[in-house]
Amino acid sequence: MTVLPNAAKAEIEEAKLRDYLLSSAHPVGRFKAYTLNALGYTRENWVRLHHDLLNHGRAGDCVVGDCTLHGQKFKVSGTLVGPNGRRMRYVSVWIIAPDSSTPRFITAFPE
Repeated sequence: MTVLPNAAKAEIEEAKLRDYLLSSAHPVGRFKAYTLNALGYTRENWVRLHHDLLNHGRAGDCVVGDCTLHGQKFKVSGTLVGPNGRRMRYVSVWIIAPDSSTPRFITAFPE
C-alpha cells in the first residue's frame, strides 16, 4: 500500500470543512454535506472531521494524481467512520505545491 507523502505534516483549512464540505448552503458542498451528515458530521463538530480526514490521509491507500501548475495531486482511498459509527468509503484529494513538501487538503467525496 502506498501512503500520502509527508502525511504527518498534512494541513486542512478550517473553512474548507465548515464552509464547504459541511455546508448545506454551499452550491457544490451541500451534496457532500449530505453524505457527511449521514455519518454524523456537522458544522458544529468540524474538528472531528478534521481529525478523521488527517487520519484518512495517513492511513488510506494513496495514488498519484495529476501534476498541475499548482502542484502534485494525490488521491487517498479509505473508510471514514463517522461520529455515529456509520462507515463509508471515501476519497480525499491532496496537493503538494512545487515549492513545498506539505500536503494540503483539497476535497473529499464518497468512493
